[in-house]
Amino acid sequence: MPKYPNIKAKLIGQDGNAYAIIGTVKQALRKGNVPQNDIDEFVVEAMSGDYNNVIVTALKWVTVK
Repeated sequence: MPKYPNIKAKLIGQDGNAYAIIGTVKQALRKGNVPQNDIDEFVVEAMSGDYNNVIVTALKWVTVK
């Protein structure tokens, strides 16, 4: 279960670039009124590894569709 299951980020059919994925999830978090410190935490976590880490982190934070 993601940290913010009520927030949905559309990643399927979008640019698969890691930075684009992070940007899409950040935008969804902002629209969901998530506190900036949590958004910053997401970005740090997502950027702390490889491409697979970006995907796993996105799945940990939001509902991906």
